[in-house]
Amino acid sequence: MASRTKSLTIGVDINPATRAVVTGTEIFTKEVCRRLPAAAPEMRWRFYASRPRRGLGVDVVVVPLRRLWSQVRLPITLAAERPDLLFVPAHAVPFAWPGRAITVVHDLAFERHPEAYSFAERTYLRMTTRWAVARCRALIAVSESTKRDLVEAYGVPEERIHVVPLGVNAPKATAAPASRLTELGLDGNFVLQVGRVEARKNQAAALAAVERLDDVTLVVAGPERDRALSEQLRNSTHCRVLGRVDAPLLELLYKRASVVVVPSLYEGFGLPLLEAMARGKVVVAAKSSSLPEVGGEAAIYFHTSASPEQLANVIHVAISDQALRAKLARAARARAAKFTWDRTAAGIAAVIKQSIGP
Repeated sequence: MASRTKSLTIGVDINPATRAVVTGTEIFTKEVCRRLPAAAPEMRWRFYASRPRRGLGVDVVVVPLRRLWSQVRLPITLAAERPDLLFVPAHAVPFAWPGRAITVVHDLAFERHPEAYSFAERTYLRMTTRWAVARCRALIAVSESTKRDLVEAYGVPEERIHVVPLGVNAPKATAAPASRLTELGLDGNFVLQVGRVEARKNQAAALAAVERLDDVTLVVAGPERDRALSEQLRNSTHCRVLGRVDAPLLELLYKRASVVVVPSLYEGFGLPLLEAMARGKVVVAAKSSSLPEVGGEAAIYFHTSASPEQLANVIHVAISDQALRAKLARAARARAAKFTWDRTAAGIAAVIKQSIGP
């Protein structure tokens, strides 16, 4: 087997890593792809994208097309180069690619919370996921929770699904000066929530709890997808909605936050929870989907059915109990250290090697 794999070529859709807007999927694609050549050096890796992007750490074949890149331009290139397998880090396996393929399923939020998606988005995501289930000999899920979703929603046999958790990087950006907090009106205790403003992220529950606490503010950092929810948050004197923030400001927010709250009703993995733990933060998270799986014993959990008063009490304890805070900070760093991108890339490379066997 070892002599055979030396001649194999693996095509990789690295396009998500070239996008200007960076979310969990983009981070995943960049961090995994840059490590794949070292994880399996006996293979020939070919990375394809629709646009150039610096800092990816690998050579990229750029084949431009503004629209329908993954379904039109990529399969044309693959037909010419004929790799032995196509690895897609984010869902959409090209319909016109007849060869072997493996994709990563990050979540099935479009099935669990369809109201958060437009009809066109839901249709495309369902169609591409069904196609991946039909086409791929193996599927990679980022959590046991997502694996269960694939089994329940699409009837995928468990043995075809390989769970490979995400990793986390040590903070790279230098925190912005503390004066930025004063400019934002954040002079006291604040609870930080990082992620898109949308119903399934459950910022409304976090706000209802914080409004019952004295001198505590909810800070929401992330793109505003749900306008009505954004307006509700902005209308509260206990909340600051910052929208997208740059890396230095995000580091400052993590550094100064009394607590990081992850109240999501559903997460495929929950990268913000892991990022907070890597910084030694006290995390209050919903006991839902993948969050307990990622946080383990290093976070405080609440049921999504909890009343605002109950959640307020949990947050109050997380802020005020100094012994608990010290214990959780140590546990958080230790827990986060187990999740590395090297381990993620190695896990994916192992699935690829298994899938190209006879």
